[in-house]
Amino acid sequence: MLDGFESADVEAGETVIFVRRAGSGPPVLLLHGFPQTHLMWRAVAPRLAGRYTVVCADLRGYGRSACPPSDSDHAPYAKRAMARDMVAVMERLGFSRFSVAGHDRGGRVAYRLALDHPSRVERLAVLDVLPTGTVWERADARFALGYWPWSLLAQPEPLPERLIGAAPEAVVDDALDRWGSPAAVSGPEVRAAYVAALRDPARVHAICEEYRAAATLDRLHDDADHKSGRRIVCPLLALWSARGALGSWYADAGGPLELWRAWGDRVEGHALDAGHFFPEEAPAETADALDRFFAAPS
Repeated sequence: MLDGFESADVEAGETVIFVRRAGSGPPVLLLHGFPQTHLMWRAVAPRLAGRYTVVCADLRGYGRSACPPSDSDHAPYAKRAMARDMVAVMERLGFSRFSVAGHDRGGRVAYRLALDHPSRVERLAVLDVLPTGTVWERADARFALGYWPWSLLAQPEPLPERLIGAAPEAVVDDALDRWGSPAAVSGPEVRAAYVAALRDPARVHAICEEYRAAATLDRLHDDADHKSGRRIVCPLLALWSARGALGSWYADAGGPLELWRAWGDRVEGHALDAGHFFPEEAPAETADALDRFFAAPS
């Protein structure tokens, strides 16, 4: 589904990360969300590869990347650990500085990468996501019902692992059919790839650990940065679904741009007329927005 992209397993120090790579020019790292893999970029990455060196990575525990052991505080699956993976991967590929775009969970890894490794990130794009601490701080009944993976997958093991393992198709179909994008956007081959990843008990446990980290350590890391005044210093592009929750649930706070401006000084962005999975539903519009942003002078 990514013809012309080379595949590689990259040693990242703490784990092994699977990547697909193509193109030439300035490096751009693309990070996926849940319940997806790097395949979510299948229609965006080729459009960018004409101008950039595009690297699509599976996050640790997802897709074809390795699943390192976790521990009682879930630190191996905090976004801080996942961000270290990506620094190591890009370094091994020859890129000490790069731009990054992340959708959903990948957006959380991307902004943590920009906070923890500011010298590495040229430009940051976050897609249909708000900072983890901000989301938890404003969580309400709508959030609990609409963003069910946040609370369900963060429950102590083994309950969420057993639920996902028993019905991986139901998990994938619920997300792809009900999170605002038409069901036809993700065809049988893509769904089968996403389901296959959720048939591996080790991978399911890793994904649950990532959600447990989001409910604990990731919040603490965000809170500590916010209190210390630590900010994202690179230009930041926020894109979000015009049909989703970000544009309406957070209107009283000024919407996504205002909430991201609490974290960075150079923030721009807009909504796209598509559902949550807009990189797959509206790949041309997504690629164009990313291209304009990444190509702008720093």
